Amino acid sequence: MEGMDFLWLLLVTGANLWGISVVLFLLWAAHYHWSHIELPHGICHPRKLSFLHFLLVVSFGMNHILRKVGLCKQFTILRLMMDASAKPVFRDPKLTIENVYIKGILVRIYQQKAPQIVRRGVVHIHGGAGVVGSIAAYEKVCRHLAKETDSVVFAIEYGLVPENPYPLHFQQCLDVTIHLLEHAGDYGADPARIILCGDSFGGLITTVTCQALVQRKDIPKPRAQILLYTPVQFVKFSLPSYRQNCFIPLLLRRQFVTFGAQYFNRDVLIADVLLEGSYVTEDMKTKYKKWLSADNIPKEFRKRESKVPVPAPRFADIHNIIRILLDTKFSPLFADDDVIRQLPETFILTCEYDILRDDGILYKRRLEENGVRVTWHHLVDGFHAALFFIDNWFFSFPCTKIGMDHVVNFIRGL
Repeated sequence: MEGMDFLWLLLVTGANLWGISVVLFLLWAAHYHWSHIELPHGICHPRKLSFLHFLLVVSFGMNHILRKVGLCKQFTILRLMMDASAKPVFRDPKLTIENVYIKGILVRIYQQKAPQIVRRGVVHIHGGAGVVGSIAAYEKVCRHLAKETDSVVFAIEYGLVPENPYPLHFQQCLDVTIHLLEHAGDYGADPARIILCGDSFGGLITTVTCQALVQRKDIPKPRAQILLYTPVQFVKFSLPSYRQNCFIPLLLRRQFVTFGAQYFNRDVLIADVLLEGSYVTEDMKTKYKKWLSADNIPKEFRKRESKVPVPAPRFADIHNIIRILLDTKFSPLFADDDVIRQLPETFILTCEYDILRDDGILYKRRLEENGVRVTWHHLVDGFHAALFFIDNWFFSFPCTKIGMDHVVNFIRGL
């Protein structure tokens, strides 16, 4: 009897400790959440966005704890959460969806069942900072594009960091895209109407891929590129949008460069150097000034108050990372004019409350200066990753539908 009492006491004590731990963890998450974000008056559905950011903080915290005790790997929880939140409940009777392997890479193909006609092709490259995201997470996005534009959508499951180190995913996406340009007809797509589309980091891969493709004379050229809240340079993190939106979810300024440090499997202290910009020499500043000057940003985007971060301590020995960041694979804004002027018609979407807003504006300017036709839409109440939530029954935002409608209309017009 005494043994049973002891076991019962042990069980109750363990349950109480577990409950206290959960409460303390949630209190920490709430404190971290509210002490690290700002929600300006004009942003779309601020309360819903705030709750979404809180869930992200919880997932990062859980992942950190479970990783420390050896129960999961880096980014496991966030990857699972993204996949689960975006997975459609029902099969779509209007679509044919199949998985194929191209150059050893999984590609999911979406197209309407009838009638059997030659359609546009949309090569979709998902975002996620190169560390999260998948074709499963973007299932609703790709279904929506396939149905609303009557296109064949090819979603590429490129490898993520750290399991697949840089620059593997750039090469994977390039190889798959070249194959699709050369063999589009095999999948019911028109080789003369292949469009590349990517958001955030996927937009960066899209930009780099397009720049590589236009320099090839032995393959068909893409018809257009679609760049959604895309980074195009990793030199200047003090543009107006970085300062104005540094504490606005879903992509905080420090979080962005921390992802970058983790992307290269480096200590997060390197993020301090990236934020400060101390690695940028005077020669580099002079070289890139004409493309990175805040004067290139229209005045209406510069008048909102900026939150200027406190300078961080310097950190040396990052020369290899600097070399990579200055390469056009990470800073396609700095590509030669001879490359830029060959690029296809481009759609650019930017969001007012996104640190990457000015990257899109600067790239738009470079394209237009080189005679490239650009369609630009700016979501005045939008935030980073807004279009990811299309057809999401709970996390639905008006700006999501507005932005996606502009993408759909652009594709339909090609």
